This record gives sequence, C-alpha cells and structure tokens, in this order.
Amino acid sequence: MANSAVPDMQQVRRQGWKRFILMLAAFGPGLMVMLADTDAGSVITAAQSGAQWGYKMILPQLILIPILYLVQEVTLRLGIVTGKGHGELIREGFGLKWAILSVLTLFVASVGALVTEFAGLAGVSELFGVPGWITVSAATLFLIALGLSGSYKRVERVGIAVGLLELLFIPAAFMAHPHLPDLISGVRSIPIHNANYMFLLAANVGAVIMPWMVFYQQGAVIDKKLGPQHLRTAKSDTLIGSVVTQIIMIAVVIATAATLGMSHPGQSLNDVQQIAQALVPFMGVAGAKVVFGLGMVGASFIAALVVSVAGAWGIGEAFGFNHSLNHRFKDAKVFYSIYTLAHVGGALLVIFSVNLIQLNIDVEVMNAMLLPIVLGFLLALEAKVLPTEWRMKGAYKYTVWTVSGLVMLFGLYMALTTL
Repeated sequence: MANSAVPDMQQVRRQGWKRFILMLAAFGPGLMVMLADTDAGSVITAAQSGAQWGYKMILPQLILIPILYLVQEVTLRLGIVTGKGHGELIREGFGLKWAILSVLTLFVASVGALVTEFAGLAGVSELFGVPGWITVSAATLFLIALGLSGSYKRVERVGIAVGLLELLFIPAAFMAHPHLPDLISGVRSIPIHNANYMFLLAANVGAVIMPWMVFYQQGAVIDKKLGPQHLRTAKSDTLIGSVVTQIIMIAVVIATAATLGMSHPGQSLNDVQQIAQALVPFMGVAGAKVVFGLGMVGASFIAALVVSVAGAWGIGEAFGFNHSLNHRFKDAKVFYSIYTLAHVGGALLVIFSVNLIQLNIDVEVMNAMLLPIVLGFLLALEAKVLPTEWRMKGAYKYTVWTVSGLVMLFGLYMALTTL
C-alpha cells in the first residue's frame, strides 16, 4: 500500500509544479501595464493634487482601483480569447475607417504620453545637475535598442525591473510624516463644485485610465502567447497591478500633501525640482533627490516603453502588417520603424519644451476626454466578437457597463467644459 502511494504523491507534486509554472507564465502583462500607468505624467499630476488640494484627492484614487481593473479585465479577455489585437478586432468588426479612428485616438494619446515620460526623465536629470537633453538622448537610444532586440520577454523583464523603482514613492509618503487626523478629514472632503478641483480630478482620471493601456495589454497577452487556460491567473496579475499602481499614486499625493500642501497650501508646481525640494526637510537633500529621482526614472522608463510598443502594435493591427516584438527587424520593418520614430519624436518635443508640469497635466486631461471613444470600442467589441460563453454576464456585466458609462460621461463633460 505504501509503495503504491508513492507514484500518486509524485504525480501530485508534478501537477502542482505545472500549475505553478502555468501561473508564472501568465504574470507580467498586467503588472507591466499598471506600472506604466503610474507614469511620469501620473506622478506629476498626483503631486500637483497633493500640493493644491492636500489629501482631498485620495478618495478618488481609491475609487479608481476597481474601475481600472474592470476596464483592463475586459481588455485581457478579448486578447486571450480571440488571439487578436485591439486594432485588428475593430478593423474586422467595424471596418477600416473605425480602425483608423481608434488608431488616431491611440496616436494622440501615445504622443502626449511619450512627451510626459521624456519630460520626467529630463526633470530628474536637471535635479542632479545634468542637462536634460543628455539623459533623454541616452534613454531614447537604450529604449530603441531594447525594443529592437527581438524578444517580448526581454522587454517585459527589463521594463518591470526598472518600473519597480516606483515603489520608492511609498517610503517617501511615510517619511513625509502625514498628520493622520488631517488625512482622514481630507479623505472625507471632495469639493466637486470647485471648477479647479474638477479639472485636476479629470487629470487624475486621465492619468489612471489611458487609451494606450487597452492596446498594450491586449497585444501583450498575444505576444506572450497566453491562452484561455491562463485567464484566471492573468486576471490576478491585472488585479495586483491595479492595486499597486493606485497605492503608488496615493503615496505621491500624501508625500506632497504633507509637505507642500501644509507649508504652502494651494501652491502650483512649476518643475520637478520643486517637488523634490518639498521632501528635503523630511529626507534630506540626498534622500529627496534619490528617492524621488529614482521613482520618477522607473515611472518614466517603463511607460515610455509601453506607450511606444502600444502605438506601434495598434497601427500594425489596424493596417495588417507584422507587429510582434518577437520578430526581427527585417521581418517587421514598418513596426520597428514606427516604434523608433515615436521615441525620437517624443524626445525632440521634450528637449524643446518649456513648462513640463503644465504639459503633463494637460495631457492627462486630454486622455480623460478621449475615454468615451476608447471605452465605447472596448464594450462594443466585448459584446460583438467574444463567443457567448466568454462574454460578461449578470451583475458583473451591468457593473462594468455602468462604471464605463459614468467614466465616458465624465470624459464628455470635461470635453465640453474644457473646449
């Protein structure tokens, strides 16, 4: 009896290892896109929120966690079940004209995002006394070389490794010594009748739900060759990423609310150096520069990588040419050319830019205004192209539609009031 039980135990162990390997194989796209979600523009927007409104922007950040997850869950399900990218599904389901519209939306959002990422790198560079154009140029060359390496897995591993530097914003929040009663009072107060608050709230919404995220995660699960058997773990990957990205955003809000928000309430930030300077009394000159600087480097780098890949993927999907990071340059020349030109263009725009803080916030507001188009396509595709057994059902379906509808209405409201 004992001997007959041994093979059974060995089989159980093998199955356990297989399940564990299967789980690890599905991890990556969700965490990658969520770390990129907390990009330089998001960090600067969160910092501006803390400086101008103290702790009053924390509750919206918490509310955005389930909204962010629900949107990206639909995205990864479309990619895993159909094996096709977002742009390709729109072209097949609604025609080339609609695919071009979606790509134009992606293009506008991606260019804006790339500018914010390189702007963040330039700001950190100047924080350490190095001319911004040097750091931006070096980062551009490295990102181009990484993308052209011909390996999605390499891109993902390097991206996540550098992106995890964003976690440094969390100890920064504790080192700022926030006053708990003030924090609780701020969370309870949301001045929605204030036009300036609503504008910054729109920037925060646009900083969390971005058009390029949809294109990236749907393309990433395809390039990583994930199938329906990976769906459950891919959802966990996305959920974990949703929580992590918003914790980082809240940490930035707290760090600046407890410093600039207390010493100079309502102050408008002018540059990245000013944000770091606010942390100096609590962490020292070196500490503030290293913690904030490295955190911003992680945010800017991973987002620049994700945004440029998403843009090249989306255009390739819409027009039907090779668009995989697993291809060599000779097999996907147009795809890699778009990827390269995106970096070069974004870098040049930043090198000649002036007000980087205002530029970042304006880009995030623009993202919020583009959301009705992006979410509209996402929900239409889910209802049209997914087999019945893979579609949303019951309360979950109505929850996603309601949440998406509210976000779309908010985007329309900001478009009307801003334009």
